[in-house]
Amino acid sequence: MPGKARSKYGNKKTVTGGLTFDSGRESCRWSQLVLMEKAGEISGLERQITFELIPKQRLKNGKCERSLKYILDFRYTDKNGVVIHDDSKGKRTADYVIKRKLMLYVHGIEILET
Repeated sequence: MPGKARSKYGNKKTVTGGLTFDSGRESCRWSQLVLMEKAGEISGLERQITFELIPKQRLKNGKCERSLKYILDFRYTDKNGVVIHDDSKGKRTADYVIKRKLMLYVHGIEILET
């Protein structure tokens, strides 16, 4: 019997407030951040911000290598004016660890894992 394909790490897409999230953890974090913004604890809340880590490149044979991008879950400013880059993580995959290190190296951005 065919069913819905399970995600690689067992995450289930979740809809909260009309927005779709990759996991229940991410959805829950979004709800927390929305409440924090309403309470004035944070400001400028954004979600799904894309960063380029390695630009598109052309190989000697003329074929193109796609760029490498990282999509951050959330970005906001705390009460002290510090911009926070927040990512909801249930499992720290090898790909994520490399991209986290590239974010620091390329953009000077440290990721808060929640």
